[in-house]
Amino acid sequence: MLPAASSVDQQVAAVREFNRFYTARLGLLRKRHLDGEFSLTEARILYEIGSGPRMTARELCSRLELDAGYISRLLASLTRRKLIRQVPSKMDGRERLLTLTPSGAQKLARINEQSSLQIRTFLSDLDRSRRDTLVRSLATVRVLLEGDRNPGVRIVRLRKWNDDALQLLREYYDAVSVVQRDTPEAMRRMVADSSSGFWLACLNAKPVGCVVLRRLASIPRAGECKRLYVRREARGRGIADSLMDALEEFARNQGMKWIYLDSYHDLKAAIALYRNRGYMECDRYNDNPQATIFLRKAVG
Repeated sequence: MLPAASSVDQQVAAVREFNRFYTARLGLLRKRHLDGEFSLTEARILYEIGSGPRMTARELCSRLELDAGYISRLLASLTRRKLIRQVPSKMDGRERLLTLTPSGAQKLARINEQSSLQIRTFLSDLDRSRRDTLVRSLATVRVLLEGDRNPGVRIVRLRKWNDDALQLLREYYDAVSVVQRDTPEAMRRMVADSSSGFWLACLNAKPVGCVVLRRLASIPRAGECKRLYVRREARGRGIADSLMDALEEFARNQGMKWIYLDSYHDLKAAIALYRNRGYMECDRYNDNPQATIFLRKAVG
């Protein structure tokens, strides 16, 4: 926890000391990311392209808050190294869609493995209770630092099924071509169930996203995350993470130990988000015919 400070200068000094500590512990001051072949920015670019199926240079500049010329030079370098492809967009000939080559995808997988190993090594010094405390504290830090950067966003748990929720659910079904679809009546029962939940994300009072949690009858003290969806115009604001924060906090308060979810490998952005939140691969737990990957996370 950051020490209390009575002045702005003391608060800045406390945050600087906290930053020095965790960057030293995690090795973030090295010139090359994870002592590998990429700089931190190059590694982040590979990650963003790998998780964004229609990523462009303009979108990268916005997400990373970096100069367009600098991004252009890095993209040219990664292209020459045959790690990314740049293909003219059919929607806008001025834009180029960025995708990873097979070699680029392999490099990104290796970066993710090295990152997970480094974090596990760091956490190995902590017992389960302290690890849980650390995760909750980091979540609090993120909320405090990002709160003012995401104005107008509100996450609410539905108390009664409504047309906004139905419309978002239908958009989600169409976006990912869902075969097994919940009926409106089934969703009304789920919303009325005190051990389950349906969350709406609202941007300036307009519904733009949703997520569902329902208790798993087949696994004790477990719930299943379903239907995570954010409309395209609202993406890039951390709304999906905010929805997952609300869902996980609710599951924890309900005494759940695990959250399970399924997906399929084409949904790279969603899978990257889940992995970044600590979801790990597990055995198949349901009969969803479309699912190709199964993940779970300990929350209790």
